Amino acid sequence: MASNGNEPILLSTPDVSELEQQYVLRAIQSGWVAPAGPDLSAFEEEVADRVGVAHAVGLSSGTAALHLALVSWGVGPGDVVPVSTFTFAATVNAIRYVGAVPHFVDCDEETGNISPTLLSEAIQTLRSAGANVPVIVPVDMLGKCVDYDAITQIATDAGARLLCDAAESFGATYDGSPAGSFGDASVLSFNGNKIMTTSGGGMLLTDDQRLSDHARKLSTQAREPVAHYEHTEVGYNYRLSNILAALGRAQLVRLDDMLKRRREWRERYRRLFADQPGARILGGADDVGDNCWLTAIVVDPEVSAWSATDLGSALGEAGIETRPVWKPMHLQPVSSGLAGTLDGSSERIFAHGLTLPAGSALTDAQFERVEAAIRVVVSA
Repeated sequence: MASNGNEPILLSTPDVSELEQQYVLRAIQSGWVAPAGPDLSAFEEEVADRVGVAHAVGLSSGTAALHLALVSWGVGPGDVVPVSTFTFAATVNAIRYVGAVPHFVDCDEETGNISPTLLSEAIQTLRSAGANVPVIVPVDMLGKCVDYDAITQIATDAGARLLCDAAESFGATYDGSPAGSFGDASVLSFNGNKIMTTSGGGMLLTDDQRLSDHARKLSTQAREPVAHYEHTEVGYNYRLSNILAALGRAQLVRLDDMLKRRREWRERYRRLFADQPGARILGGADDVGDNCWLTAIVVDPEVSAWSATDLGSALGEAGIETRPVWKPMHLQPVSSGLAGTLDGSSERIFAHGLTLPAGSALTDAQFERVEAAIRVVVSA
């Protein structure tokens, strides 16, 4: 990527301060460098308290959290799992890890989130065909919660569990309730590009103690609580380390400030594109409840004088990173032969969408560079 003499501006770099250094150093000096430790326990308690759930299990990734929930619920071969098609591969991979079959459900075109109408249609179709549907996996797209009123009712009516992929939405809310507090369980990601990071890591959130206990056991190779190494089921090496949890604790202290910064960028983007025919912010007309993790625009090529591709190319020449939005999972080569309930919404967003830099570590000067580069394109 060219930088024209300036440092590249990236989409969402980790936002780490001296506070994180202090927390991590203290954890190292304490001697708790193994996976378990007091910072891990405290981090779990602090996140659970922030979200308002009874239990949190710190894990190596959000993918691990999805996997352990499905394993603990006995989801496997012979099961079909309706899932957002407009998502990162990790969501679907976890379903395939357990041998279940994902059924892709398209999105609401305004928000990018799973369509309740299509989800309901998908379940009716699957049930009519005799499929077993034990769980539904919606995804909060780019930090905007799905329509949990509708999705929860659909899951209840279907007799299916609800596993909420809130990997992108920590800090967001839906109708005043925090992301991560919905469904039978939710998962968070603390990957390096997320709202807050533990370098790599994730968490399983639930009010179900049985699920929490089982997931915690499985995450440490399913070792039985005896002095020798005893195993009665297959486990995984999925536990979050104490040192990384210390990093997460410091990030959690700063979370509200980081959210505020990203929301500022979203508002500035809204103003910048407000008068551009055919251009809109993905997520809807307002940002109520959003954590504004990433900001994406969708450009209608039949209305706008410029395209998302034009903008991405120009910003790249200016040393500014952009990226297409998620390629729908039903279009991925690895998904060949898998079915879905689709209406083309996610394909249109993929074809005409673009994510823009929106990290909380961006400086005012960097964002002014982004704005100036965008104005060159949209005013041409």
